[in-house]
Amino acid sequence: MALSPADRALVRALWTKLGGNVGVYATEALERTFLAFPSSRASLAQLDLSPGSAQLRARGQEVADALTLAAGQLDGPPRALPARALRLDPASFQLLSHCLLVTLARHYPGDLSPAMHAALDKFLSRVSAALASGAAEPEPAAGPAPRL
Repeated sequence: MALSPADRALVRALWTKLGGNVGVYATEALERTFLAFPSSRASLAQLDLSPGSAQLRARGQEVADALTLAAGQLDGPPRALPARALRLDPASFQLLSHCLLVTLARHYPGDLSPAMHAALDKFLSRVSAALASGAAEPEPAAGPAPRL
């Protein structure tokens, strides 16, 4: 699903509005993902994923930074999406994407119009497709990407 110029403008506008809080919302979305889909925690068993933990907040910030980078690359092909920073497989990213939309709708109900929802869904689907196709940066040879 291609992002139209209007979709790109909506995503950029919301990302600008989120500002320095993207990490907070990504962390909340991770918490929702882990609570709603407990199996998504399996590959990160070595981390403290309890709500509010420092490791969970750090992981949320990593995801936020990667998505912010991807949001800044909306005009080009999804060739340089930050898979290394995301460290997510496509299936887990789809679960996280859903939880991120729920989180943003909760915090920005007036901004998440049907058009904004569709634009964000297309943006997150683009990131997921890049992860699935291998268009994103490759993982280091140390092993496969953790599920979340």
